[in-house]
Amino acid sequence: MEFREKAKIVDKRTMNRMLTRIAHQILETHRYNIPIVLIGIETRGGHLARRLADKLANIEDEAVDIPCGTLDITGYRDDRDLQAENHDPGNTDVPFDITGKEVVLVDDVLYTGRTVRAALDALAHLGRAESVRLAVLVDRGHRELPVNADFVGRYVPTSQDEYLKVKMVEVDGVDMVVTGEKL
Repeated sequence: MEFREKAKIVDKRTMNRMLTRIAHQILETHRYNIPIVLIGIETRGGHLARRLADKLANIEDEAVDIPCGTLDITGYRDDRDLQAENHDPGNTDVPFDITGKEVVLVDDVLYTGRTVRAALDALAHLGRAESVRLAVLVDRGHRELPVNADFVGRYVPTSQDEYLKVKMVEVDGVDMVVTGEKL
């Protein structure tokens, strides 16, 4: 999609603070008798999940290794051919069992809720988690499904015509969030 940037609303320093805040919120609400895992929705959610795992490990006094994976939801989207029954795992990389774990699903932008619905379907094929919570860097509103994030870096009210783009060093060479319009 061609995209014309209008304004930078989050810079590198602010993005780092947002992730630190989300990491603290996750730890504050975590039940310590249940193992926690992070699973990012491909692509940027995967990178955010790895960054959150590092932050969680650094916040705790003891060395904590938080398992981290990535989820490709392409085969679970409701805008694909509804006759297809094959749920190709694509680039999914979850090298651990989620059964009985507290899964924190991580994504960059929460918008209509349809991506999260697809991710929940994909997770169900991986096992039965004890609980699933949602962490997003940016919540822009405009839900079409009853989905809300448990942990939000920033709420950014937008119009339906506006677009948000999260840029990350791992993909785009820079950390920032910009508003823009589709060309």
